[in-house]
Amino acid sequence: MRSQAMELQKELDTIIETYEKGGVKVKVTGSQKVDYIEIDGAERKDIKDAINEAMKNVQKEAAKKMLEKGGGLSGLLGKMGQ
Repeated sequence: MRSQAMELQKELDTIIETYEKGGVKVKVTGSQKVDYIEIDGAERKDIKDAINEAMKNVQKEAAKKMLEKGGGLSGLLGKMGQ
């Protein structure tokens, strides 16, 4: 199961979306990690790192809640058919 999750993570990391608007350029991976932020031509690693850390923390909390409410993703999917 863990190896499947790691393989999926690798596949998601190959999906990259770049968005530019108003002097801001952002690259995000399919695994929802910010890969790069540029503002007015300057790379902003500090902002990228802060966003990624916040996302990691919120994903951990969300995973805890899902486990508490019925066994994670399999529990949620099983309840959808009811």
